[in-house]
Amino acid sequence: MIAGIRAKSRAVRRHCMQMVYDAKLGHLGGDLSVADILCTLYFGVLNVDPAKPNDPGRDRFVLSKGHCTGSLYSTLAERGFIQLEVLKTYMQPLSRLNGHPNRNYVPGVETNTGPLGHGLPIAVGMAIAGQIDKATYRVFAVVGDGELQEGSNWEAAMAASHRRLTNLTLVIDRNGLQQGARTEDTSALEPLADKWRAFGWEVIEVDGHDHAVLLEVLGASGTNRPRCVIAHTHKGMGVSYMVDQVSWHHGIPNQEQYEIAMRELA
Repeated sequence: MIAGIRAKSRAVRRHCMQMVYDAKLGHLGGDLSVADILCTLYFGVLNVDPAKPNDPGRDRFVLSKGHCTGSLYSTLAERGFIQLEVLKTYMQPLSRLNGHPNRNYVPGVETNTGPLGHGLPIAVGMAIAGQIDKATYRVFAVVGDGELQEGSNWEAAMAASHRRLTNLTLVIDRNGLQQGARTEDTSALEPLADKWRAFGWEVIEVDGHDHAVLLEVLGASGTNRPRCVIAHTHKGMGVSYMVDQVSWHHGIPNQEQYEIAMRELA
């Protein structure tokens, strides 16, 4: 399974590079940092069926860092929710594949995201609904570390702890960079793990590019608390000149850079 997930991650990164290069729009750095997390979820953890995207018993997934649609759409395409050919329309006029995901246009998208700090509160609401209904589905949310500077996340964290939402798993894409600067230079988040523990969450820190570790942690059932997985990643992962470079938050590769990246991602 690990080899298969790893291959899907490479494919997703190649799709992202192609889509952003063609569209001349996008957020490649974050797309590449989150790719391993998304592929581990969709190809090893989530109980979802592309043939029945609205199955009441499905697991729910929310990408709070909604600007990283390149990675989300590519993962959904590889999983069979949309056709791979549709990726060619990314950000084109009237395309279903907008710069931020729209649940009315794309099967597998649970909720529209983009305004940072909103995804976790929505996921908490989904988890509360599941708790009330005594449903067996799980809820997963991926947030960017920069968006943790939004207070709505911490209100949601407090509510999730109070309700003991054992069906909720949060994954933080901890690449350390946000638009224009490092998170710690903008508004320091550390000690991040201690903050989540103080809010009553179970906290696990992992290498966000290690598929085996991600699979073990995300696939395991939680304790009597909501779970926060701090996934340490690298912005631009997989492309040598992009790794940990803040300029690639929404940089667009030129032809030479595109060719180098596609060779490295082969």
